[in-house]
Amino acid sequence: SIEDAPAMAWRGVMLDVSRHFYPIPTLYNVVDWLARYKMNRLHLHLTDAAGWRMEIKRYPLLTKQAAWRDAALWKTWWNGTRAYAHEGDTAAYGGYYTQKQLRQLVKYASRRGVTIVPEIEMPAHSEEVTAAYPELSCTHNPKGQPDFCPGNEGTFTFLQNVLAEVMDVFPSTDIHVGGDEAGKAKWKTCPDCQRRMKEEGLKDVDELQSYLIQRIEKFVNTKGRDIIGWDEILEGGLAPNATVMSWRGTSGGIKAIKAGHDVVMTPGEFYYLDHTQDAPFKEPVSIGGYGSLEVTYGYDPADPSLSADELKHLLGVQGNLWTEYVPTEEHAEYMYYPRAFAVAE
Repeated sequence: SIEDAPAMAWRGVMLDVSRHFYPIPTLYNVVDWLARYKMNRLHLHLTDAAGWRMEIKRYPLLTKQAAWRDAALWKTWWNGTRAYAHEGDTAAYGGYYTQKQLRQLVKYASRRGVTIVPEIEMPAHSEEVTAAYPELSCTHNPKGQPDFCPGNEGTFTFLQNVLAEVMDVFPSTDIHVGGDEAGKAKWKTCPDCQRRMKEEGLKDVDELQSYLIQRIEKFVNTKGRDIIGWDEILEGGLAPNATVMSWRGTSGGIKAIKAGHDVVMTPGEFYYLDHTQDAPFKEPVSIGGYGSLEVTYGYDPADPSLSADELKHLLGVQGNLWTEYVPTEEHAEYMYYPRAFAVAE
């Protein structure tokens, strides 16, 4: 008689489908191996500067324009024009998933015990959105504006409408709202942002980001869901019910746990699967960093500074595959395996 159960509730991997678009069969393949190895979360990074990947019926330009760019390789595009194209253009690279495709994927994954967690980036990494809808940035300039304007009420209308469609497709309890690497530079001089800060009594732009995240959390909570975000959502004050995904090391996750928040540990040093896994001269070009199988396997998320009660807030772990330098499904498999199996173990 054997009694067995996974050690953690959240056992996941992330796939960045923005930097390079992967056809829907690729996602089914990932679901299959997740299920085989008792993993239960597939986090899809659906939006970023390089391309918007989910059909949003209320905002057709997100798939007619923001899903397409003028160079196939991310590095070429990022170091070049950073221009967007239109669906049907001869040289356009990109793609998106229809809501019908995603519903079918969700159903397939659910039957295998896997929850699909969607991520819609905010307030940064949103150049593709502000190119299509420039009124959502502080400058209203359609080029090079990574941050939404939190002083503009239209920003919240847009994000809530998008999230309503996302939550209609994805039944996941947790909705990922990004929150990482916001520059916030334009917020310091934007009249709308400065007015918002004065009206809300916010002392700096970190608190302005927290205001945006907390407003979005309240909206998501009204739909019976919770938000999860990268550890930058701690800056300026954490949204009351938010779960933190700790990527910049472990300190953010530990801080959130000690404050009573649930946490998923995904520290870049151990769990960023886009890092090279052997000597760089032997490996395909990568974003940098080094994470061998031994390094990934050896990470213990149960930090000794955490008490038994605090460890109850450690939901689990996740390996992340960012795809700036991973343009094909075959390359993605090479980067995932075998380190993703070490995450599973």
